[in-house]
Amino acid sequence: MPSKNTICLWYDGGALEAARFYAATFPDSSVGAVHHAPGDYPAGKQGDVITVEFTVMGLPCIGLNGGPYFTPNEAFSFQVMTEDQAETDRLWNAIVDNGGQESECGWCKDRWGLSWQITPRVLIEAVTNTDRAAAKRAFDAMMGMKKIDVAAIEAALHG
Repeated sequence: MPSKNTICLWYDGGALEAARFYAATFPDSSVGAVHHAPGDYPAGKQGDVITVEFTVMGLPCIGLNGGPYFTPNEAFSFQVMTEDQAETDRLWNAIVDNGGQESECGWCKDRWGLSWQITPRVLIEAVTNTDRAAAKRAFDAMMGMKKIDVAAIEAALHG
């Protein structure tokens, strides 16, 4: 039975491919039911994949192959907390190297246009530090980064 609250993500025909990529890339992720259109619709034909149920890091989602009418933007993003540089690199590189693109401050987009924040735990701890001068140093260091450099954040935090 589907979750009572599910995130619906709009795709221009790539929902199943995206779901498979997320399931292969992120822990606690999987592809569930794939539903085919019972009739023709504006973005496709009867029998085309219309929706895909999937989970991304435990979060229930449904991918809707709705066509080119709407595109994702940065107003919605997945924020993924990473534990170290190796995990940060693995997830960032998986997204960017699979047709995605880098952005600023730990953000990147996958090839379907969805935004991801690959966020090392140390970054959140640094910029929310009660030592406001240390937090500002870490924040300023982050502002010059694309993928987050854990060692540089730690160095900035400790002055």
